[in-house]
Amino acid sequence: MTLNPLTASAAGTWRLGDLTVNRMGFGAMRLTHLADGSPSDRDRVTGVLRKAVELGVNHIDTAAFYFSPLRSANELINSALAPYGDELVITTKVGPGRGPGGDWWWATPGQLRGQVEENLRQLGRDHLDVVNLRIPPSQADGSLAEHFGALAELRAAGLIRHLGISNVSPAQFAEALAIAPVVCVQNAYGIGSPAEDHAFLDACGEQGVAFVPFFAIAGSGKEAGVVSEEAERVRSLAKERGVSAAQLRLAWTLNRGTHVLAIPGTGNPDHLAENIAAGALRLSAEEIALLEAA
Repeated sequence: MTLNPLTASAAGTWRLGDLTVNRMGFGAMRLTHLADGSPSDRDRVTGVLRKAVELGVNHIDTAAFYFSPLRSANELINSALAPYGDELVITTKVGPGRGPGGDWWWATPGQLRGQVEENLRQLGRDHLDVVNLRIPPSQADGSLAEHFGALAELRAAGLIRHLGISNVSPAQFAEALAIAPVVCVQNAYGIGSPAEDHAFLDACGEQGVAFVPFFAIAGSGKEAGVVSEEAERVRSLAKERGVSAAQLRLAWTLNRGTHVLAIPGTGNPDHLAENIAAGALRLSAEEIALLEAA
């Protein structure tokens, strides 16, 4: 089966607080540079952003720290899509920061307002729809209360509409819920994730909270954007269905629950159309079992 061009609405919808989004969204991380590190073509990637919106994408995930020496994801979004339509939801992240040379640092609670204001400035907005607090790997077992409490204050001040958390444990999720409403959890997840990650995804759904996996296509490839050695069963099923392995991975991810949102990223218009079309791909119970075994 070859999928025809479809819109993002084929994947269904979910509500982030009071904001309704199509479950097939778009991640902006890959807009700024190619896989080899060279700069992206500005006209090409701004065209991809406009095409994504034309195809029904109304949920874009970005961050101020998505930049290369020549490109900033937030600035590209602003240039391509402003003035923004009322239906467009832009989700961003704070916590990590990068200096002009690309060196990484992590914000203190008092520095989060500056990061929020930087996202506002770059995107040209007076408020942010959703802000995820990204937790560093070194704090996997630590408390997020001070940082999340600081964002809750910015939400009360009207700079942020809704809050989410990223790269967190179930314990940190529970801690955040006790401080302020959480509309989404954004963690690494995909075929091959361990059992505890599957359980966490299910627990988010039970709480009515969106689960937004990153690296759902890339798997072990992570930032490189590829799976180094795709399993033979995955390749065979993709060939049988007339789709790509990436489309199968996206379809499997969306199948995990109606609260699961996909944010695949690309600077390639052909890959964009394939990703969005995957939202209409339905898998049988046998196919799901085969992918999970792979």
